[in-house]
Amino acid sequence: MNPFEKIFNYQVISRLKESGAITLTSHERAWLKTMLSHPAAADAFTPATLEKLRALLAEEESIDLSGSFIEKAKSVEKQVYHPLLRKLRRILERRQGIRITYTNNHRRIRPFRSGVPFKLQYSLAKREWYLLWYDLRNETIKSTRFTHIRFVQEEALSSEKAMDLFAQIDRMWESRKEQAKVEVIPVYNKELSRILYAFSCFDKDVDYDDETDTYRITLTFLADEREYILSRLRFLGKRVKVVEGSILQQRMLESAAMALARYGIERDR
Repeated sequence: MNPFEKIFNYQVISRLKESGAITLTSHERAWLKTMLSHPAAADAFTPATLEKLRALLAEEESIDLSGSFIEKAKSVEKQVYHPLLRKLRRILERRQGIRITYTNNHRRIRPFRSGVPFKLQYSLAKREWYLLWYDLRNETIKSTRFTHIRFVQEEALSSEKAMDLFAQIDRMWESRKEQAKVEVIPVYNKELSRILYAFSCFDKDVDYDDETDTYRITLTFLADEREYILSRLRFLGKRVKVVEGSILQQRMLESAAMALARYGIERDR
């Protein structure tokens, strides 16, 4: 298990952001010092940051894990943290281009394509990171799995060209977005955190109606993410109801009808 997966824990990040708190307990300092000896630390931090953290924690005691934990045999699991994350984030922060060699879905290698990265996306369903980038040759937006990337390096862009390209990308990206409104059935309000976690990887706004004691979640997503939204809605079951978004409503109706048909029940027309 990669100890730095906790960096991307949604609940931890959201709670800390809301409260403005930083966890500095002695147990957490000891845990961090222990985890800094893990091989994944070299990928999670730059050498300078790693050296500084180790120096700050020099007087802390490490946690002895030798006799405390026994991990049973299991299948190979995909790690949330990926070595490319730090490199690509730096390029995104500097708003620069990339030269990338990658493998497409047909396993064909596409060498040294020039492009502009604009978003990193994590799929909860597939437990994989994706790079969203604009292909300068085809003038299209592409989504490439980190596992398909063979080589990537930064490619300089002038400030004027970068401004024009990112404006074009923003227009294309906005045109692909959809919205839907999901209502939480009031009796399940106590499960709001669980419901929000189900949609944690999507942009969302939450409104509360005091008179009806009702929460409504406005989701913003891409058209090709619609099926994953539907899987989350089916998972939540009777806790939620789609109140806006005709396509989602129709697909949920079809799913319910097919489920009833398996038991010989025909829905009323």
